[in-house]
Amino acid sequence: MPPKKRSTGTPLNKEIKPNNTVVFPVKEDNSELSIDRHNDKDAEFVALCEKLKVTDAVCESAWSIWDSLRASMDIVLDTNQKHWGVCLFVAATDLEVTTFTFTEVQKAVDLNVKQFFSLLKKMDVNMDTISTRVNAAMTRLEKKYEVSRALFQRFEKTCSKIYADAADSKGKDGVDAKQIIRSCWTLFLLAKGRVLQMEDDLVISFQLLMFVLEFCIRRCPPTLLQQPYKTATNGLAHSPLTRTSRRNHGKAKPRPPEVDLRLLETLCKENECSVDEASEVCLTSFSAFIESMGLSGTEELPEASELSRQYEELYRKSKDFDARLFLDHDETLEMGNIDFTQLEKTPKKNQLGEEPVLIPPQTPVRAAMNSIQQLRIVLTSASNEPSDVLVEYFKHCTVDPAEQITERVKRLAGLFSQWFAQALGQHCVEIGSQRFTLGTRLYYRVMESMLKSEEKRLSVQNFSKLLNDSTFHTSLLACALEVVMATYRGSSFRNGGFGSGGAAAETDISFPWILDVFQLAAYDFYKVIESFIKAEPSLSRDMIKHLERCEHLVMESIAWRGDSLLFELLRQCREEGSGEQAEPPATLNQPLQHNHTAADLYLSPVRPSNRAPAAPDAPATPPSQPPRNSRSTSLSLFYKKVYRLAYLRLNMLCSHLLTSHPELEPIMWTLFQHTLQNEYELMRDRHLDQLMMSAMYAICKVKNIDLRFKTIVTAYKNLPNTNQETFKRVLIRDGQYDSIIVFYNMVFMQRLKTNILQYASPRPPTLSPIPQIPCSPYKYPNSPRRVPGSNNVYISPLKSRMSPSVMTPRSRILVSIGESFGSPSDRFSKINQMVSSSDRLLKRSLEEGSAPKPLKRLRFDMEGQDEADGSKSSGKSTLLIQKLAEMNSTRTRMQEQKLKDDADSVKREEP
Repeated sequence: MPPKKRSTGTPLNKEIKPNNTVVFPVKEDNSELSIDRHNDKDAEFVALCEKLKVTDAVCESAWSIWDSLRASMDIVLDTNQKHWGVCLFVAATDLEVTTFTFTEVQKAVDLNVKQFFSLLKKMDVNMDTISTRVNAAMTRLEKKYEVSRALFQRFEKTCSKIYADAADSKGKDGVDAKQIIRSCWTLFLLAKGRVLQMEDDLVISFQLLMFVLEFCIRRCPPTLLQQPYKTATNGLAHSPLTRTSRRNHGKAKPRPPEVDLRLLETLCKENECSVDEASEVCLTSFSAFIESMGLSGTEELPEASELSRQYEELYRKSKDFDARLFLDHDETLEMGNIDFTQLEKTPKKNQLGEEPVLIPPQTPVRAAMNSIQQLRIVLTSASNEPSDVLVEYFKHCTVDPAEQITERVKRLAGLFSQWFAQALGQHCVEIGSQRFTLGTRLYYRVMESMLKSEEKRLSVQNFSKLLNDSTFHTSLLACALEVVMATYRGSSFRNGGFGSGGAAAETDISFPWILDVFQLAAYDFYKVIESFIKAEPSLSRDMIKHLERCEHLVMESIAWRGDSLLFELLRQCREEGSGEQAEPPATLNQPLQHNHTAADLYLSPVRPSNRAPAAPDAPATPPSQPPRNSRSTSLSLFYKKVYRLAYLRLNMLCSHLLTSHPELEPIMWTLFQHTLQNEYELMRDRHLDQLMMSAMYAICKVKNIDLRFKTIVTAYKNLPNTNQETFKRVLIRDGQYDSIIVFYNMVFMQRLKTNILQYASPRPPTLSPIPQIPCSPYKYPNSPRRVPGSNNVYISPLKSRMSPSVMTPRSRILVSIGESFGSPSDRFSKINQMVSSSDRLLKRSLEEGSAPKPLKRLRFDMEGQDEADGSKSSGKSTLLIQKLAEMNSTRTRMQEQKLKDDADSVKREEP
């Protein structure tokens, strides 16, 4: 029954250790490498160790890892050096004795960033080869590299627009543009490293870059500048940057730097960056850095050699990559070809035969700036205080919640600022305050939308019980803030809901950080997600996906933390009787209903049989409705979603591993579902996928199918949204962690051994129903929707004030009815040309007896794709032809007359 752990050379992790890291004995005298101690090793390996100045302990550890690798994977000839370099990185990181920088080891073994991390991941052939500490270090380096690379790409592009060709223009003292660019980038790296606690924060780093550029442009000769930057710096007095509409907190602050506001505005406009937000970064971070460098009030650029010397110290201390090498396009920092699937495609030619229109690619910086701009536009008209409509709802309550709501927001604002400053640094308090304000506006906006929807649904205006529920408000505000934080940070998550096992978690503001800030139970947070998405139509597709992923993280692991309210609710549910369950398996094959509102979930009974009736002055349901079932709606819906997510994950893994044994999947699902229903304590401080992989292995074992855990986790790593800690760091007992193999042997099998063995008997347990897997319940923006009462009329929402930079030639001629737009005659003319062309093609097609194939569904997208199957337009407006064919049966008399005229015209044109 138990899996056997294969030997991989040196015994690893023989006893259960909290951090699940490889532990090697550290000798006392190991400050320098003793060559004589390593005669048993390859001479070239020892020479590499000597070059990187590693200790004896690191050398021993790296060689042990190399030994285990040779026994478990095929090593290509002439790649030993490369593998040795990665082994040394792993060993030094694990032992926390790093004597070399990341760039130094790269150069020593001739590996660029992509190659190094790719090789490191391939080496992780056994679940205990790469520890969680190494994984965390690798993740940090990857994030920092990606941000630095994106920033340099934008920096290089911006500088090409700012500075004249260095070969043609020389400044005073022979300084040319190349020298200034090098100094500017090094100054930025130095500022980012010294003042930003989170160097992988793309937005704040980019805003800081704007001020470094402004600082350098003002100090370079005008002959080196191009327009509009040359004009922006002419004849303007520099004025101190001041904070507007911000309270003085009474703390000593650096003197506001002198800034050329016209130049700053030009820079921000060219880079789609908010001047107000960038100014806050300057006031809180850049000004302090300039003073610390002694550059405040100077009119000269700092010496390039001095900047490089200071950055060298910073780089040596951090032990990561040398970002100055971006300037030289050094091979160690190259990633090879750009993944163009992540960029917006640039069409070669317009369908109407116009000149090609160049569309800037959606680079990380551009995508971030566009997302922030869209959010700020949506919230511009919103207030950070309750609207008049909300105030009226508050007044209709039996107990007016207005004062409590205001006080709660104020209290949580202080809590948020405190945690934000702790994560990003005390100088970022005002930045945190800005983001909380945006979150507050979104919170009130969504609350109003929710209440309007509830009023329409229930025909009541008294929502006293809901609006006096503190958990509901805290959850709603947390969701609004998560949207804001994800917009600025990008859709990211903290290790799939697990702690990183290091200090990195303290500075990670990714989800579920906001739950920790507000001390909010994940189970309570999940209740608001679906209603939030439905109540806020301006959410982008990416943001909806982000919130949906947050919901999945809650169901996978976060809601199952040891102190979770969920376990108490399940215990209470079981106490109601042996037949009482959170959600009966019989309902699994029924469609999942998505008509539950936040009021339903927050006001549903906590204890199934002891639900107090709703007060007559605060109805949660229409009086004419019969009493609701005593089962907790929120718990029932939660378990329904967990079951469906669990089966979906199992189905994906089976499709990778067991295509030749499809009969095993329903058996595995039955064991998995039984575990979640009857042994839910196994989920405490664990992950849903840990039980899934254990159930899969158990059934294969009793059915005599050769499927090893190593094979399972290898396939698991290829599934979307997975984290290696899920199978490397599993709770065993009392805060002790080990691999999933140990968990299976010591915990899972011991608890479920009797049940598992039943599947080997001639009379196995009854199989559980297979859950019905619905599509996402959330409506994504830009998806065409049918107009009620019509079979063939669809509308496709247009994003608010879509930036021309993200529009294609196709979408540039869209007309938004009821909204003004420029050059209407020109746009209508183009549309008429397309419609007329389509009508003629339609008639010709009908006369030839070939009716257009009906669409499965209509889809308007940004890449010129017309059909649901993703086929490209052939230049004949296929989508319009098919739309017109569908609309033929309901055309008006005027349209019929037009078609007739066009048909006559076509006949006259034919020979």
